[in-house]
Amino acid sequence: MRILTCAFIFFFHSLLLTAMANEVRVAVASNFLATLNEITKTFERDTGHGVTISSGSSGKLYAQIRHGAPFDVFFSADVERPRRLEAEGLVAQGSRFTYAVGRLTLWSADPNLITKDGKMILSKRRLDYLAMANPKTAPYGAAAKSTLQGLGMWEAWKDRVVQGENIAQTFQFVFSHNAQLGFVARSQVLDPKLKGAGSHWDVPVDLYAPLRQQAVLLVNSQQAKAASAFLDYVKQTKSREIIERFGYGVE
Repeated sequence: MRILTCAFIFFFHSLLLTAMANEVRVAVASNFLATLNEITKTFERDTGHGVTISSGSSGKLYAQIRHGAPFDVFFSADVERPRRLEAEGLVAQGSRFTYAVGRLTLWSADPNLITKDGKMILSKRRLDYLAMANPKTAPYGAAAKSTLQGLGMWEAWKDRVVQGENIAQTFQFVFSHNAQLGFVARSQVLDPKLKGAGSHWDVPVDLYAPLRQQAVLLVNSQQAKAASAFLDYVKQTKSREIIERFGYGVE
């Protein structure tokens, strides 16, 4: 009888969680996708809510939101676009916050290509292509262009750039050897799935503007309560530890 009672209680509890659960629709900059997937697993397990994730460049996601895309939450790779949405009245008041600080890395799939100093490898003329994200729509692309300009190498490289729509596509260009090296997010290089493959050089932070990445709750969210719970979860110690493990700083 006790077994039946316990089974009934468990079944009832499962039904209750299902009834209370909501699906949070998240737009996320592609550099943070792997990290957010990891956070989402624990959030879904701990709360019973579901999360549907769409990724892309911050600029394209921003444009989609302005044109009415049905997202609840936006994780941008910069401060600028969340701030613009806030000024346009599309963000819930007081929801904007910095969830991570990104780092730019020069990476090659060849473990012997990049040694201690990335400036040395960038100065070699024998290399054919350099991958980077579109600087107009992707903050990491803007950081890459700023780095090359700061090193006095933009003119030498600009005609040999393989430009990705976002940082995920940029990474694939290098991973598939379509470019010998490229500017990617440090978090991509530290992704456990990569297992330390290739070689990399962490770009000095004084060569590009800080990559503070901000998130917002969108004012037209259909699941505002669950979406707010998700943003609060990202601020918790458990999530911050995941964020740091993937190579980001936290404020």
